[in-house]
Amino acid sequence: MKMTDNKEFIGYVGTYTKENSEGIYTFTLHTEAQKVSNVTLAAKLDNPTYVTISKNNQYLYSVVKEGEAGGVAAYLINSHTGELEEQNRQVVEGASPCHISVDSGNQTVVTANYHKGTIESFEVDEENGTVNPASSIMAHEGSGPNKERQEKPHAHYAGYTPDEKYVVGVDLGIDKIITYGIKDSTLKEVNSLSVNPGSGPRHIAFHPNGKYAYVMTELSSEVIVLTYYPEEGSFTELQYISTVPKEFDGNSQGSAIHISSDGRFVYAANRGYNSIAVFSVNQNSGELTFVAHTSTEGNWPRDFVLDPTGKFLIAT
Repeated sequence: MKMTDNKEFIGYVGTYTKENSEGIYTFTLHTEAQKVSNVTLAAKLDNPTYVTISKNNQYLYSVVKEGEAGGVAAYLINSHTGELEEQNRQVVEGASPCHISVDSGNQTVVTANYHKGTIESFEVDEENGTVNPASSIMAHEGSGPNKERQEKPHAHYAGYTPDEKYVVGVDLGIDKIITYGIKDSTLKEVNSLSVNPGSGPRHIAFHPNGKYAYVMTELSSEVIVLTYYPEEGSFTELQYISTVPKEFDGNSQGSAIHISSDGRFVYAANRGYNSIAVFSVNQNSGELTFVAHTSTEGNWPRDFVLDPTGKFLIAT
């Protein structure tokens, strides 16, 4: 999300385009009126299911699918209207990206490819924000005990550690958190952590203090609390805690996870149970305590964001 001159916020939403959606949509969040308006199509694009904005708010990067290929589309953001102007695209054969991140210096974009089971990196042109052809394609190997969902690697997240020394890949298919060193937009595996078999890790969020990380699992609907060691880019497990009530016996799958800017609360989305699970964070140990479930008032929440004021959570 980015702030406009009148202290309202412009947000962008990626979509699946198999049915009625046409691409990336934009909306305005009015914090005083507590409402969302001006939902409009910002860019026509096939399956831009995840988008990210550069730290300087100048560029938006989206995953894109083109036939049997997939990759990244780069857009220039109009600072006054929020409109998007496409700069370029880079795709890789066989890729099916589902997550995308960009570093704070807007130098490298990384993507996770679910069906291909890879993490890919793309160098960004500092002059115009365009993306160059893929610098790295890191293929995962293995499988998990869930024969329907873990028959092969399914990378579901690619993002940076707080110090940006490493890129972290989260793979649902092989129950692993994989850490890559990054130099000149090129990746090299340096560490990995195996989590509970069949849990299906999906996304990760780091505590602002850089000491802890929180992994959302899709298949077991849990948050895994990890200690992060920046010297070698490694993790150890601290805690597993469920995101759904013990008495719930329906179908639910974990999706997104985010942490408040002050590091006091972790929020985790449940699809099926259709809620946001709220946890308080022990600032000394990093461990979580369940606080509440809040209904999303809608089915199958895939992701959400916390607005820059920290007062609103917008789920899609």
